[in-house]
Amino acid sequence: MSIITKIFGTHSERELKLVYPIVDKIEALEPEFEKLTDEELKNKTPEFKKRLQDGETLDDLLPEAYATVREAAKRVLGMRHYRVQLIGGVILHQGRITEMRTGEGKTLVSTLPAYLNALEGKGVHIVTVNDYLAKRDAEWMGQIHEFLGLTVGVILNGLDSEERRAAYNCDITYATNNELGFDYLRDNMVIYKEQLVLRDLHYAIIDEVDSVLIDEARTPLIISGQSGKSTRLYEACDVLARQLVRGEAKELTKMDALMKEDIQETGDFVVNEKDKNVNLTEEGVKKVEKFFSIENLADPENLEIQHNIILALRAHNLMFRDKDYVVKDDQVLIVDEFTGRIMPGRRYSDGLHQAIEAKEHVKVKRESKTLATITFQNFFNKYAKKSGMTGTALTEEKEFRDIYGMDVIEVPTNLPIKRVDMQDAVYKTKKEKLNAVVEEIVESHEKGQPVLVGTITIEASEELSAMLKKKGVPHKVLNAKFHEIEAEIIADAGQYGAVTIATNMAGRGTDIKLGEGVVELGGLKIIGTERHESRRIDNQLRGRAGRQGDPGVSRFYISLEDDLMRLFGSEKLMGVFNSLGMPEGEQIEHKMLSNAIEKAQMKIENNNFGIRKNLLEYDQVNNDQREIIYAERRRVLDGESMRDVIYKMITDTAERLVNRCISDEQLPEDWDMAELNNLLLPVFPIAPVKLTEEQIKHIKKNELVQQVKETVVKIYEAKEAEFPEIEHLREVERVILLKVIDSKWMDHIDDMDQLRQGIGLQAYGQRDPLVEYKFMGFEMFDEMTEAIAEETVKALMHVRIEQNVEREQVAKVTGTNKDEGAKGPVRRTGKKIQPNDPCPCGSGRKYKQCCGKNY
Repeated sequence: MSIITKIFGTHSERELKLVYPIVDKIEALEPEFEKLTDEELKNKTPEFKKRLQDGETLDDLLPEAYATVREAAKRVLGMRHYRVQLIGGVILHQGRITEMRTGEGKTLVSTLPAYLNALEGKGVHIVTVNDYLAKRDAEWMGQIHEFLGLTVGVILNGLDSEERRAAYNCDITYATNNELGFDYLRDNMVIYKEQLVLRDLHYAIIDEVDSVLIDEARTPLIISGQSGKSTRLYEACDVLARQLVRGEAKELTKMDALMKEDIQETGDFVVNEKDKNVNLTEEGVKKVEKFFSIENLADPENLEIQHNIILALRAHNLMFRDKDYVVKDDQVLIVDEFTGRIMPGRRYSDGLHQAIEAKEHVKVKRESKTLATITFQNFFNKYAKKSGMTGTALTEEKEFRDIYGMDVIEVPTNLPIKRVDMQDAVYKTKKEKLNAVVEEIVESHEKGQPVLVGTITIEASEELSAMLKKKGVPHKVLNAKFHEIEAEIIADAGQYGAVTIATNMAGRGTDIKLGEGVVELGGLKIIGTERHESRRIDNQLRGRAGRQGDPGVSRFYISLEDDLMRLFGSEKLMGVFNSLGMPEGEQIEHKMLSNAIEKAQMKIENNNFGIRKNLLEYDQVNNDQREIIYAERRRVLDGESMRDVIYKMITDTAERLVNRCISDEQLPEDWDMAELNNLLLPVFPIAPVKLTEEQIKHIKKNELVQQVKETVVKIYEAKEAEFPEIEHLREVERVILLKVIDSKWMDHIDDMDQLRQGIGLQAYGQRDPLVEYKFMGFEMFDEMTEAIAEETVKALMHVRIEQNVEREQVAKVTGTNKDEGAKGPVRRTGKKIQPNDPCPCGSGRKYKQCCGKNY
């Protein structure tokens, strides 16, 4: 703790001092509100709405509104908000994150700001992590709001557009982050305003905010259509990948680098587990060239082969069955890294899913075309106000502040925490560690103390389950497939003698209550079989015990063979462990070991934050473009007259076509009129532009531009006169503009993705990839808007009055999915490429000998 913190207190402590007076006012109103009849309490809602209309603010109403909700909760649910819950409610209204420990009743806390903000009539969204919680909370907490005269809706996966629209039109709507994001994207693909389901994004209260805004921040939501690309290349590359030999690259020392020594590589390819990428060696490149009968793998026309062989090698060497994915019913199903849940319908992006399908010999499905996409970072930043709740956010406070503009306030617990967090038990091997875990479970089970075991992977949970079966210990295993059953099992995990193995945070959001006689046995015992890359995930597991002053105990069991220790633990640490000469099976507890583990986690957390921040900077380019396109679409949907837009497109296109073949420096006699007409006539149905001998002597380029503009405008004015009902033409303009925008935008999304994949090459020669991406992305967007104008003008100039022009979807949606690229495909993050680094194109050569040699 720093000297400043000792003197002035933490950020949370200072901010809480400003909240306490507001909470004092709420609590002082309790006796008065207890005396109100049900009818008088219900009448507070129209009273508050009237006072808002008369000029009072939500802050003015807060103490009375919160007192109203507190009293309603007592009468409807028999639940009374604790003082700490009132504190949390004030923080949420302020657009901040409230960190409240597990079991402190965050679900009840959300009713306070939800009611207050719903009084404005603009809609409040309460965001949960799965359908089960959305439905449960809407039915449970919704009773309070309905008692007070507000409407409550819930968005679930199977709802149609009508049902969604009705739910979003309620005062308070419970929904998952996925459903909200996909509805936003779908709304920006509809062709009639009546098809929209969402209202404006006004205020969001995000439950488990760290899960939504941190864990899933690198996971874009994608609406896709079918692509016509062949799947045979995936199968061919899989055959080749099985033949290639994995080698090693000797890391260069500082002296090697100074002496300009080359990296010594063996085998056909090398795998970097830390960065999760694969590179071909020179030998590997030769084998690929021979297999595909090509001269040079690095040639541009071989980019697809380069990409696909790297995907195949990654599928075999970095993606593991029953850890990253499972195979069921002839399908590859992704396993969520953070929750261990199977995610049906989700697919890895960029061809990795197809590579895994080829590896597992299941049907390789065709790649899909991206029709619309957005990250959770950009989606939730669209809300006018947002707030969040979780038990674990403080370790990521900088990220919440920098990316989302929300600070984290730690709220004290209602009762002191009695849980004992023991030091990590460290073993040399994984086998010794698992034996110790089983012994601990058996010992606790024999005396009746319930145990909840947290594992990182499905494979680990099944391995432990098999060991417990041999010992005859009855237990339940959660692989997090079914939220409702999962929640029931987790809720019973605190019963006498219960043993529950849960993949990571299965059943998150569910309270574990202690059974009879369990308190006397020391409460619920939490065992972690491995440390997670993030301290926050470890803290979530610990937090399952010790709710509301209950006793409990937690401990993590670690081996030096665990991924975290193997990849990020220092060799010095391993040396210290070995020098202790511990007998086999002996555990060691040492502060230095625990500190080393925490340092490794902090290192990974900082790295992941950097990746997410970098991704946001890149995605901001896409987001700015998306805003422009979606705003233009919305104007069309709102039925605005696009006449002025169309006339500007007509004159701009005419000027651009003239500029394309005539420069300012050229003399009129040098103008290529044939080329000009070749450009103009396919777009504008006009007579060929000709110059008289007199004009050639005196005309200037700007006069020619003006002449062409006047001609094409007259043509369109004549087109307008053909339509007996001018509104008919206005609708034709909207129809054509909408169709062209959608078509060009969808192609542009693909083009931007391709640019993003290859932009790392710009790092060479002191060029910042992000700056280059912004610059090139801007140029591409300009080209797209010009293409939209030209195609729209061409269509309108040739439209006939008898044509039946109707709105239609440009592309058929075939699926919605989350791009698990953050957990699968490597996303280049703009890291500078050094001359001796492996070339990002995947050729296996050094960058200076491959794509970098031309820079």
